[in-house]
Amino acid sequence: RAMTITTIAALIYTVITAGVIVFQLALAVGAPWGEYAMGGAYPGRFPPALRAAAVVQAVLLALIAGIVLARAGLALSGWAAASTWLIWFVVAFAVVATILNSITPSARERRIWAPVALVMLACSLTVALTAG
Repeated sequence: RAMTITTIAALIYTVITAGVIVFQLALAVGAPWGEYAMGGAYPGRFPPALRAAAVVQAVLLALIAGIVLARAGLALSGWAAASTWLIWFVVAFAVVATILNSITPSARERRIWAPVALVMLACSLTVALTAG
């Protein structure tokens, strides 16, 4: 099967999301990377409530990646019908992430996550517009 633009975009999105999930889980277990998240408001290790929030974010990101993969026809075929409209939630989520990561007061967070969020936005929009 030839690699389509939809497949390529979905795979890039999924690989990047896997990296973000690893980052979130690292924060959850106490990695001292707080200056790279949440506007840098909690440099060092996150407090317990934000560690729990990082786990929730990791789960949400995994579900979102599942939507992208389903829409691209690469996995979770049972989600295919719902993915036709859920993909637009993913695109909206990526728009918000791109904006927030572009205006964060943390320069380190902005340098890393704004480009990542922009690529995720481009990939999710590509899947939304080309799948099906």
